[in-house]
Amino acid sequence: MSNEITTLKGMTWDHARGFDPMVVTSEVFADQSDQKIRIVWEKRSLQAFADRPIEDMADEYDLMVIDHPHVGDIAATGLLLQFDGQGYDAELQTLEAQSCGVSHPSYNFDGKQWALAIDAATPVSAFRPDLLDEAPQKWDEVVALAEANKVIWPLIPINALMSYFNILANIGSDFGKEDIGVDPKVGADALTELRRVSLNLSRESFDLDPIGAYEWLSCRNSHSYCPYLYGYTNYSRVGFRPNRVCVANIPAFGENGPIGSPIGGTGIAISARTKHKDIALQYAFWIASEECQSGAFFQAGGQPANVRSWLNEDCNQQTDNFFLNTLETLEKSYLRPRHKGYMGFQDVAGDVVRDCLMGKATEADAAAKVNDLYQRSFR
Repeated sequence: MSNEITTLKGMTWDHARGFDPMVVTSEVFADQSDQKIRIVWEKRSLQAFADRPIEDMADEYDLMVIDHPHVGDIAATGLLLQFDGQGYDAELQTLEAQSCGVSHPSYNFDGKQWALAIDAATPVSAFRPDLLDEAPQKWDEVVALAEANKVIWPLIPINALMSYFNILANIGSDFGKEDIGVDPKVGADALTELRRVSLNLSRESFDLDPIGAYEWLSCRNSHSYCPYLYGYTNYSRVGFRPNRVCVANIPAFGENGPIGSPIGGTGIAISARTKHKDIALQYAFWIASEECQSGAFFQAGGQPANVRSWLNEDCNQQTDNFFLNTLETLEKSYLRPRHKGYMGFQDVAGDVVRDCLMGKATEADAAAKVNDLYQRSFR
């Protein structure tokens, strides 16, 4: 038997939740294999993760952790290996049945599966249990907390746009149902609701991403609540930060409940140019499986995409019921548009929404501008 080690390279995102589980699971996978394998992971910043084109990575890496809005742009490029027809169709059906919300189908485009969901996340609400007894369930309660200067909220452009999508979907006006975007009056009204909170926020909120908001909540005592931020189990684990942060379902309008949070998370994709397709496929399906998701992946700080893990007693015990407390939000999450051209729209539309929430544009003008940008994205 040859002593040569087969080495694969992978790219993921720079956070304990994004990097550590990939390193640990790769080591476990190599130890369990009857081949001599090594998977070396590199990482990029959260912003670079969202922005860097996959075509820049397909030549260099065998495995890539990606987010689903990119699939419309890359589905027809031939850069990624489709998971269908590779001898794992039964496993694909299992993963589809075990998907947390729309995590698995979010990587399906034009009838092909371009990645396997390994991390499920969507905006949830978060609060400090030592400063606030419970999270609000209705938007008017959120407004009251904001008026009392108790709310911190990550509103960099991408998160401002997701918050806009969140409200629209919650009231049954999903953005992107039609190519026009959304009814202009409905869009303006949604922005007005967001403004009811944003006008009471400190300037820092508009420069925070979800990680920054979690760091603020967990390390300072000035604010006790955030209405929308992508969930991170790390901050609900004992000892991760000075103060534990609890999570809850998102606040709702009327009696609609926690509907419409825009699904995020990550999936594992394989470069179509890899020279180690069989190994890459074995690893990808294993890391997405219930066994790994509830075991090595979770224990290394990962946030599973398999619903069996969200229901797992041990996973919940170690995260103060993070999964059970937000499962309804995940199961009723919203899948944003993913057509070719969407990423260009998302890159600029967030600035329009953020400017509106900062009082730099009227709600009507901002809603109309976002619609115009969306319509242009199809061209």
